[in-house]
Amino acid sequence: MISLAWIAAGLILGSLPFSVWIGKIFLRRDIREYGDGAPGATNVARAGSKPLYVIAALLDAFKGTVPVWLSQLLSGVAGWELAAVAVAPVIGHAFSPFLGFRGGMGVATTFGVWLGLTGWLGPLAMALCIGFMFILQKNWVWGSVCGMFLFLIFLLLVPDPFIKMYRAPLFCAGLTHTAILIIRRYSYFKSWPDPQPWLSKVLKK
Repeated sequence: MISLAWIAAGLILGSLPFSVWIGKIFLRRDIREYGDGAPGATNVARAGSKPLYVIAALLDAFKGTVPVWLSQLLSGVAGWELAAVAVAPVIGHAFSPFLGFRGGMGVATTFGVWLGLTGWLGPLAMALCIGFMFILQKNWVWGSVCGMFLFLIFLLLVPDPFIKMYRAPLFCAGLTHTAILIIRRYSYFKSWPDPQPWLSKVLKK
């Protein structure tokens, strides 16, 4: 019962479209009219404010961190129940009822979830994996999704004690996060990744 309450809290908190609200309140703009049309923090910057982008990104991240961290701290949630709590904020963000169930990819929220799960280890590893994919190609969606698959390999191999203890539940949580990324931006996969110039030169040789 306690775990269900935390799952519900994660869904509700994750569904709060902070970036859209920041755009409307402070910029008097609908950020979904910019860039890729997503309700995420990146479009706050595109709408005209990098400082507000930082605030929006932090809010989107911490709405993933808070329920995951507090569920462990206050209620001792662990294992498969913790994995369910970890998935909830990303589902809430991706399918927010405040936006007609058309949310964003949930990348920032996913980072926040893993901060709540593993401290800085998870977000750092995820950032390195996604960053590596951007060294190879330019497309944001392909980079994020392929980076998440690398992160899943990291979860299978890393000897961290906490991850070893709950490896299967955490791996399934990461796999679900990756699936949500794909579902929310499936149209981007109709074309192949765009290689970085240096890689194009290597492939042509």
